[in-house]
Amino acid sequence: MSQDIRKRISEKVKELRMKKGLSKEELSLKLNLDNSYKSKLEHCRINISIDRLEQIADFFKISICDFFN
Repeated sequence: MSQDIRKRISEKVKELRMKKGLSKEELSLKLNLDNSYKSKLEHCRINISIDRLEQIADFFKISICDFFN
């Protein structure tokens, strides 16, 4: 189950990033994320904290609930 949640968040971050026309590196810079963290997030290899998820949601101007819809 937790893998499904990580996958959904990962897919949503990638979808939002691509809609904005941002590379992984550009998004990492804008969110002050380490490139390896961003890569691990998009490949479901890391558990994201609520604080980090909120930061990403704020950047894309969506609610946290939108990651799961």
